[in-house]
Amino acid sequence: MPRFRYMNFLVLITILFAGCTSSPNNTAMDSRSGKNADNSEDKTLQLVSNETVVEKEETPTYKAKFVTTKGEFIIEVHPDWSPRGAARFRELVESGFYNDCALFRVVNNFMAQFGISNNPEANRKWRDKPIKDDPVQKSNTRGRVTFAKTGLPDSRTTQIFINYEDNSRLNSMGFAPFAEVVSGMDVVDSFYSAYGERTTQLQGQIAEQGNAFLKEKFPELDYIETVEIIDAQ
Repeated sequence: MPRFRYMNFLVLITILFAGCTSSPNNTAMDSRSGKNADNSEDKTLQLVSNETVVEKEETPTYKAKFVTTKGEFIIEVHPDWSPRGAARFRELVESGFYNDCALFRVVNNFMAQFGISNNPEANRKWRDKPIKDDPVQKSNTRGRVTFAKTGLPDSRTTQIFINYEDNSRLNSMGFAPFAEVVSGMDVVDSFYSAYGERTTQLQGQIAEQGNAFLKEKFPELDYIETVEIIDAQ
């Protein structure tokens, strides 16, 4: 890795971990930039088949459809990849937690992140219900969906991110993918990203003031309108 990219990576890691102590629903992640121009939805669909070994899953997969301000996308959830993460995701979807939820942190060549409710009471409820870590069984490659966490163990609550590129450096930090985008990756790619990391240090305010705060300060953000479980077995 060129020296200047390595230094940028270290700086971002320091900034993101430092922000984890100031708000109730935070994450700590980083990746260098440089998504390949030929990444496509077809590649996202082939993520599993490109793994060295693909074992038959004992727990059935299911899909979830996201309707957003930019269109629809679908993820396929693999409970065998991250059992606790998959169970928490389903619980949150069925409770309506992700409806009217801002894509508050979208960083080019890194990821799109969401998972702070417009309802402060819901944020407080789930903040106090972290789940234990799952072993990282799949890599954070393009299109994979993963719970965010702080630098502490067993700190996953509600926030989720979708990888824009190969962020496999996150694997050793304990970020365990539980799903992947199987349709509509072009929609995910189109989320408004000009704000970058500007909202990262404001997660406490977002959690307590909801979308009204975001719409005043960051009016161009995209939103998840609804999420529903489909194709469940």
